[in-house]
Amino acid sequence: MAMHRKLLLAPVVALSGCALLQPTEDPTEARLDELERRMQSIERVMQNQSLVNMTQQVAAVERQGAEMQGRVESLEHNSETTADRQRQLYADLDARIQELESSLSARNTVGVMDGGTLAPGQLPLPSGSDRDNYQAAFELLKDGRYEQAGMAFEQFLVTYPDSELADNAQYWLAESHYVTQNFDRALAEFQAVIEAYPRSRKVPDALLKTGYCNYELKSWADARASLTRVQADYPETTAARLAGQRLKRMEDEGV
Repeated sequence: MAMHRKLLLAPVVALSGCALLQPTEDPTEARLDELERRMQSIERVMQNQSLVNMTQQVAAVERQGAEMQGRVESLEHNSETTADRQRQLYADLDARIQELESSLSARNTVGVMDGGTLAPGQLPLPSGSDRDNYQAAFELLKDGRYEQAGMAFEQFLVTYPDSELADNAQYWLAESHYVTQNFDRALAEFQAVIEAYPRSRKVPDALLKTGYCNYELKSWADARASLTRVQADYPETTAARLAGQRLKRMEDEGV
């Protein structure tokens, strides 16, 4: 009987021994695994949250950029509008100034051309250009107002010594004295044309007139020298033809 019990208990013991031999789960390891899983979960959440924050920040920067662009465009528009207004104001002001200058020039021209006197050292058109004053002086000469024309051309040369019309002004200044038979002064002014403006188209005529002046002053040799020079230096010109006529006249007169 006792032997029988031992035999029955043997499998149980064996089974119990097998159970005791199986490894049991380490609580510490399990705890670490759990913490690891939680940490990974938290990291994923943090990563997702960082992406959200970055997306929000990018969106905020884009909004700020759009606002800045809008402000820049607004400033550019305002600047262009202001520049347009300034240009318009300048154009209006310039037009008004030109109108006033034209009115003043016309008033001064009318005064001189209607018989007003021109003081020494005064231009016909004080606010006008060199061309305007040259033309005004020339009109005085054509109208036979030789004294006024002479003063106008003389002041022109003082005021505009570098004008491209200076050689012409010098010639007509001399002419204003020649027609009033002030031959001494005319001779000096015609010689000034030749000396100061040797390349001027007025030189042949000025040289011819020096011959005429010397003729009137009875300086026969000087007259003949000037007239002969015109023929030699400027042949085939009107001045040369006129010089020949005066030389013929002198020959006929025996001077």
